[in-house]
Amino acid sequence: MGDLALTNMGLGDKGAAFKLIEGAMVVVPIEKDALDGPFPIEILARVAARMGEPDRAMAALEKLLSIPYNGALAENVPLTPALLRLDPMFDPLRNDPRFQKLSASAPK
Repeated sequence: MGDLALTNMGLGDKGAAFKLIEGAMVVVPIEKDALDGPFPIEILARVAARMGEPDRAMAALEKLLSIPYNGALAENVPLTPALLRLDPMFDPLRNDPRFQKLSASAPK
């Protein structure tokens, strides 16, 4: 579902992208699956950042940076403050003071 959500995001279909990723979060809730549960949250952060939903993106990023997990995308690289500074998917958040603080923080 995450790949489909990212595809719909790329096509500009905000409603479909959020519907897919929210569905994935229901199917694999982090409270019941600590291994796979973070994946939809990362995709939510990416979709929300690109689709003009900074509050949703920031809430997801704050959650992800507070827990250990393997990343949702290739190579299983989790989001870290350093990766947030480099990943172009988060460019829309660069001027947000919350994002600046989060991406400047030391890894936990």
